[in-house]
Amino acid sequence: MEQAKMNAFQMFSLMVLFELGSAIVIAIGIDAKQGAWLAILLSLSAGMMMFYVYFYLYKQYPDQPLTGYLQHILGKYIGGLVGVLYMLYFFYIAARVLRDFGDLLLSSTLAETPLFVINLLMICTIMYVIYLGIEVLARTGEFYILLLLLLGFVANLLILFSGIIDVKNLLPILGEGWKPIIQTAFPVGFTFPFGEIVVFSMLLPYLNKPKSALRVGLTALVVSGLTIAFNTSLNIAVLGVDIASRTTFPLLTSVGKIRVGEFLERLDALVVITLVIGMFFKIAIFMYAGIIGITKLFNVNNHQHLVFPIGIIILFSSLSIASNFSEHLEEGLNIVPYYLHLPFQIYIPLLLFLLTLIRKKFLKHN
Repeated sequence: MEQAKMNAFQMFSLMVLFELGSAIVIAIGIDAKQGAWLAILLSLSAGMMMFYVYFYLYKQYPDQPLTGYLQHILGKYIGGLVGVLYMLYFFYIAARVLRDFGDLLLSSTLAETPLFVINLLMICTIMYVIYLGIEVLARTGEFYILLLLLLGFVANLLILFSGIIDVKNLLPILGEGWKPIIQTAFPVGFTFPFGEIVVFSMLLPYLNKPKSALRVGLTALVVSGLTIAFNTSLNIAVLGVDIASRTTFPLLTSVGKIRVGEFLERLDALVVITLVIGMFFKIAIFMYAGIIGITKLFNVNNHQHLVFPIGIIILFSSLSIASNFSEHLEEGLNIVPYYLHLPFQIYIPLLLFLLTLIRKKFLKHN
């Protein structure tokens, strides 16, 4: 691993930017209709509980990333194999997010631009920052989280002054009871985006004050969860639940309705900038975590040697991962959460957690 450290605010910035990612611009929890914000908060609660599991494992091995303590707990060979599977998982999700980015940008603003060109420009920028190291990525996050907060404040203020919010669109909250809310929250709502914070089990060793890891992680989850819940509710209040559920990009549609005076309109660029920032950090963190895992498992001297080949693999994987956006969404909603997210975000970490507890109890008894 790199000999680098980041402070609590840098780690917090990366976590918030990662969690918001694409979740801030698409319809999270919309299957629960007017109760979408409740489904998001339930998902957030589960994400916070799982982060405590990740933190507990990190606390036992504060100098080791996930791939390091996997071998301590499961043994050299089984732990190494599971570590390789985690690296493949991180790279695969990075490719999926890159495809999300390209397709969302195509459908919103760059309809005539080839998908390859959009994804190539994004991955080249990410490769450059990752090549420079985690400290550069962390300092970049410090700046962009402030920019994102400013954009969000301006957009919400303009929506308010436009008079396009109809609070009645948020009612009834529990029109169909708790069942659709719980079904929306678990497992899809939990696994995306809150469960994905498992990737930070690779980055927590870079924190300069290990004792602050739990506070930083939980605060980042709460801030991002409340932001997503508020944003989803705002989209429903502006568009109505039917339109918000049908559109791929509800935030873009909401901002497109802004009319202040006779001159302030067509502010789609605010949403596009938000999309680019969030996706950049999400892809970069997944990619960096995978690269650091490889350097740890296979004793590679310098992570920089892996940046270019891994970046190219992620680029072409993002293009071949599905034949069209509809197929890509179908896989993301019906296959990935159940067969990838749940095992890597919940089942394996809980197994490691239980094995660690049993081992500590056994050693204490002896």
